[in-house]
Amino acid sequence: MESINIHEIVERLGSKEDGVRKKAAFGLQSRIGDPSFADVFIAEGGLTNLRHLVLHANGNTLAYSLTSLSRLLEVDKGWDYVNQKLVERVVELVVNHPLVNILRGAMSILVAIVSHSQPGSTLSSSTEPTAAQQQQPPAGPFGFRALKPAIAVYPEFLEMLVNRLSSADHALCANSLQLINSLMRDAITNDSDAEWPRFIRRLQDLGVIKAVYVLMQSSALQDLAHPLLEFQALTKVLLQKWRDVEVDQDKPEHRRTLKGLHLASNPEKHERVEDGGKKSRAHNPEKWRRLGFETESPALEFDEVGFLGMMDLTDFVRRHEDGYQKLLLEQATKPMEQRCPIARASLAVTSILYDHFEVDKSDTEDAKTYIALDSRTNFDDVFRPLLLQWSRLHTAGLQAVFRLWKSTGAEIDDFEKVEDLVRILIEQVVGQASRTKDVREVEEELAEMDLKGLRELQMQLLELTYEDAWGHHLGQVRQGLKHEALQFIREQRIRCLLRGSWFARSLEYKYEQQGPVTKQDLNRPSPSGWRYVRLSHNRRYLHYADFDTKGDNMPELDMLPEKVDLIHVSSVESNLTTRITNNNATTKLHPSSPSHSRHSSTSSLLSLHPTTPQTQSPALHLHLSLNLPTTLKITIHGPPPTASQQSHSSHSTALLTLFPCSPTQASEWHDGLQMLLLLPLLKHSNQAAAAAAATTTTTSETHKLIRLITDYGLKIRLLNVCFDDALYASETQQPEIPSRDGLDRDEFWYDVFGA
Repeated sequence: MESINIHEIVERLGSKEDGVRKKAAFGLQSRIGDPSFADVFIAEGGLTNLRHLVLHANGNTLAYSLTSLSRLLEVDKGWDYVNQKLVERVVELVVNHPLVNILRGAMSILVAIVSHSQPGSTLSSSTEPTAAQQQQPPAGPFGFRALKPAIAVYPEFLEMLVNRLSSADHALCANSLQLINSLMRDAITNDSDAEWPRFIRRLQDLGVIKAVYVLMQSSALQDLAHPLLEFQALTKVLLQKWRDVEVDQDKPEHRRTLKGLHLASNPEKHERVEDGGKKSRAHNPEKWRRLGFETESPALEFDEVGFLGMMDLTDFVRRHEDGYQKLLLEQATKPMEQRCPIARASLAVTSILYDHFEVDKSDTEDAKTYIALDSRTNFDDVFRPLLLQWSRLHTAGLQAVFRLWKSTGAEIDDFEKVEDLVRILIEQVVGQASRTKDVREVEEELAEMDLKGLRELQMQLLELTYEDAWGHHLGQVRQGLKHEALQFIREQRIRCLLRGSWFARSLEYKYEQQGPVTKQDLNRPSPSGWRYVRLSHNRRYLHYADFDTKGDNMPELDMLPEKVDLIHVSSVESNLTTRITNNNATTKLHPSSPSHSRHSSTSSLLSLHPTTPQTQSPALHLHLSLNLPTTLKITIHGPPPTASQQSHSSHSTALLTLFPCSPTQASEWHDGLQMLLLLPLLKHSNQAAAAAAATTTTTSETHKLIRLITDYGLKIRLLNVCFDDALYASETQQPEIPSRDGLDRDEFWYDVFGA
């Protein structure tokens, strides 16, 4: 600081020449952030000149002066010179001035004023502070109260502030949003319970939610991360405060809201004739139960979600009044136990959204996300723009309740089960939505998810719950069941080979040179002959013979003169897996068991490729160009007959070619042959290695069967779990087992205890 002449800078700020003042203000803005420099600058009387420039200068001189003053306030200096006149001047600049560099500095000053809350004092209205005032504590009040007189003079201030959020200048957007955050936080903290909701509604009416939602989904998120995250945290604070407000019918606002819900339902007028013949309006005994409340005291049913639940229900009724009335008329035609409780469903959706967005998270937990922002990564995990679309998500969730209630034929006792389905639906759709996903797409997915898909998700969650509780034990049980299922399916597939099957000898497509080739001709190839194949009883030979026609009776082994010795089979190739799973891959298996003597010099190869004959007819060319299903084909390879005695022959040829008539038949024979060739490995390997080797060579159809048998076996094992097992160790924790009184033999009852 010795090289900087602060006294000279102060004199230049008070110069009559604009160029000198501009140069001095430009140099000041980079130095005044140093607290030691700021102390000397104030002691030299520089703050008086700086404040004068803020009030009367223009152009770049004004922009540099505003930036200097904002940086001085950031180091908590110069608050004695902040009075009502200065605040009004800065608010005027925000409303009327078009230059971005001036707006940035003005908004930074307002952010500092609003954030610097000093209760118990008042702003000075004089132009210059006296010496006595300089010795007193900092002036006040600051916060939002300091801006209210200026906003009364410039009522368009808030509207202009929200409009700045759509500016192309990211720094200006950040300053505007930071000022909005400061105003909201101060209003929530210091204003009365009647004032701050009006201010928040005014901001919402000006479109602040939509503007911030667009910013949160934009590519400029990195430059606006901190103010956007603060706005998201403030949104949670608002939701929490609204939830904590108890619904009280003695309050005029709450009483009017409940009355509006009743009148919007288009209630029927009930008249009562008194003894004197006069007619009077009768009280409807089901006034509130008709709307979906459980009792005739609706205020008590808002205990869990408070005024937030009333706001959501009111918003739904206001936006969908016609649908609300039609739904009530539809429900009125049904018995009471079959009616969907609209109000109760609305409160349930509010509670589900509240839990999903973790609104109760403390500021300490939110502070951890600020640390994550320093790396500028994982923004999708931090920002939740759908939180700002609370009302639309509530409406979509409520519509999902109505849809599921109707599709399941639920009754009033099933309400908790429908609520669980909606909770799963929101966790799946809203929870899996990316940051840039539009709320319309989320609404469409919530409306399109069917009951079957939700049930599958529910079962998956139940399995995950079991895994969390008994993961290690279930893993061991599942592994054993999978091995048993594999052995069962292996034996079933090999028995298909022992039984024998008819295959097409070759397939030809009907094609006439004088007529066009149709898609129906290509989809229905006709066999030119038939081949019957059967495995011998000792499971060593494949016997087969060709026939002109397919007989009704299965030929015996002595009628099948041709045979293939499975000892010499080196590989089985098929395009079946390509047809089912569209997975163009090649899988190689290298049996390594010492006892695998028959295949010590060979490996079982599964090549997945479409079948293409060497000579293609015009019909087949059209068949391939139309991308129609490929002919199923299984080819068994091995050494030529002349080289069968040479155990180390590297040459291989097609010993037998099969054309299955259906994917099921192809899966049975392909997997049966593969498992037959892998039989020694399955016998002498451990369960995990055997299962891995077998499932690698199986088709998707066989794999599904193995998984199905394993899952059913696991569920049957879980039926043996009793309350007195590990789940409930002591007798006091055991719930009462319900009796079967009143149930028929084929009726079953279940419930989830401890939920």
